[in-house]
Order: sequence, then C-alpha cells, then structure tokens
Amino acid sequence: PRPRAAYAAMITSLDEHVGEILKALDELKLSTNTLVIFTSDNGTTHTAAGDKVFGVGGVDAAFFRSRLTTAMERRVSLTTSSGDQATTGYRIVHGENDGLPGLVVDRYGHVGVVKLYSAAWIPHLAVIVPLLVELLPVSSLVLRLARSMAEQDLYGLGEGMSLHGPDVDRPVEFLELGLKFEADVIHGQKTGYFLDQRENRALVRDVAKGARVLDVFCCTGGFSVHAAAGGARSAHGIDSSPFAIQAAERNMQRNQNNASVAPCRFETTVGEAFAELERLAESRGRFDIVVVDPPSFARAAINVPRAITAYERLAALAVTLVERDGMLVQASCSSRVDEVDFVRAVHAGAGRSGFDLEEIRRTGHAVDHPIGFTEGAYLKAVFARPHRRAK
Repeated sequence: PRPRAAYAAMITSLDEHVGEILKALDELKLSTNTLVIFTSDNGTTHTAAGDKVFGVGGVDAAFFRSRLTTAMERRVSLTTSSGDQATTGYRIVHGENDGLPGLVVDRYGHVGVVKLYSAAWIPHLAVIVPLLVELLPVSSLVLRLARSMAEQDLYGLGEGMSLHGPDVDRPVEFLELGLKFEADVIHGQKTGYFLDQRENRALVRDVAKGARVLDVFCCTGGFSVHAAAGGARSAHGIDSSPFAIQAAERNMQRNQNNASVAPCRFETTVGEAFAELERLAESRGRFDIVVVDPPSFARAAINVPRAITAYERLAALAVTLVERDGMLVQASCSSRVDEVDFVRAVHAGAGRSGFDLEEIRRTGHAVDHPIGFTEGAYLKAVFARPHRRAK
C-alpha cells in the first residue's frame, strides 16, 4: 500500500523547548522586516518579528481553509468560466503570494497537482489534502516535489504519487479558453504545463487572423494552438525538447474539430532556439507574428548580466524575421530581471539589428498568479511593432 498518511506522524516534540526558543529569538533583536514562525505540539503558533516575540492562534484546519477559500475567491473568473472561455487549467495556490509559502496547487481538469518547495509542508498534508479534495472538482491529487527535496527523507512520499484518488498514468486533458491541451502532471516541467501565459496566448489569438506565426521556445505549443484558433494560416513551433514538440503536435491535433484551427498549417522543429533563429534569418524567413518565450535565464543573481545579454540577442535575431507591420512578442519569466531591464534589453537588441520598436502593450501576471510582494513579480512581456531605421 502507498504510504499516503506517513506525513501525519513525523514531528518530534518541541513543547519542552518552546521557552528556550522564544528567549533566544528575543535576544536576536530581529530587524523589523524579519519574521520567524514555528508551531508547538499544542497547535500554538509562535511568531517573532522585530524585537517582539508573541503567540498567535493555531495553524490548523480553520487557518488553511481560510487561506484556500480566499485563494479560490480570487480566481472566481476562472473557476466559473464556460463556453468559449471555459478554462479547467489554472493555479489555485501561488505560494507566498497567496499566503502559503512553498506550496503550489494547480488544477488540470479532473486532476489536482500539489507541488512542495519545502519539506515543512509534509506534516500539514494531512489537513491540506482533505481540504483540497473538498474544495476542488478533482478526482485525483498528484504530488510533485522541488528538485531541492530529491535527496531528503520524505517519510514515504515520492514524486508523482497520488495523495488522493486513482494514480495518474497518462497526460491529463484540460481546457484553456475553450481549447484542449494536455498536461503531463507526472513528468512535465513545473506541474505539467505553463499556466501563467494564458492571457498572453489569448492576446496573440486576437491578432492572428491570416498570420504566419513563429513560436520560439514553443514547449507544448500553447501560443501556436491559440494562434491557429485565431485564424492563423500557419504556425511554426521551435523547441529543443522532442518530447515538448510531440506534445505540441498532439495539442494541435486534439483541436482539429475547431473550424479555425483545422486550416492552420503547423510545422515543428526540434532545435536550439538561437541556432534556429539564425538559420531562419539566413534563409530570409518572414513571419507576421514572432513569439519568443524562453525559460528563465537567471536562476541566481550572478546570472542576471548573462540573462540580459541573452534577451538582447534573442530580440536582435527575432526582429529580423518580423514582416513589415508585423508583431514581436517577447517574454521573460526571470524574477531577478525586472521589467525595466528586460524591456531595455529587447529595445537594445532590436536596435542592434537596425530596428526601433513601437510598443503596443506590456503585460504581467494573470489573475491566478497574483503578486503578493515585490519579488513575487517574475513574468513580463512586451508586444511591439518593429520599424526599420532609415539609413
């Protein structure tokens, strides 16, 4: 049998040491922007902030129910969507931005995914899991773990196991604004699909009628499928992962009953994005919309200068492929690169290739990826029309 309840009895007693811990925290004279929280066996949460140490109620089922209910209310436009806006793939809990640091919960149709970024959540799963089953319309809850937890003793819990309901052994189908997609909730990146670009994909869909679209770093084809639904005559997806490309092809295929998607000619290429952009430039490829949505280039502060250089280089290559009066859509999911530096890099890259950019809009986070603190803002995108500079 799977050890689903192993997390229910793993905490050793700290009660006898509470006084010592509180005294030590008091002596630290913590700065006013520092918060330390721990919970003793009797359910009391002890909090140290600044030069104060005090107790505040229990972190119990009522606490988690309140946080989860509030998170659901923020996403009511998604949870109640229907018709051509029907969406059954969205984020329910966005970590600390929803007041639950280290916890992410996503829904994909009938399957929920719980991703942990800290083992501190394991003792709380005994409460969290039943609440999620009650609040979400899902029949299974799958556990995903951050890479940093791979070598830890997790009390019988493992990557991809089911915390509730039947095991999930195949990609899960869900809806995004009326279109069908799949999520590999066991092996896929993050929790199986990049939900955060939903609104940007819809914006591309709105302007894609009759367009030739290039989808760079296409992953599982979200932008391509939405462009096809918007009436694009062709879409070309590029990604270095053959598995992602295969999923993109399946996603396009599963929407062939859509009268707008069916006529779109879909081409895919497995290849490194920079090299493929250079190849297309050499062959004088031209597209009405070029979407560049790379993975994070700056996972640590030391990577920021290199990330900015990469964004600039991508823009320099991509802009040469945009047809006259066409559109460049370039995004960044690097939290350590702020919007100002990112957009500056995109403009600089376009300038290197002899183009000025007429910005149409900048976008940020979707409703299911709220920003609860400054550093929580990671996603940004710029939509722009390139204009060649007069010689």
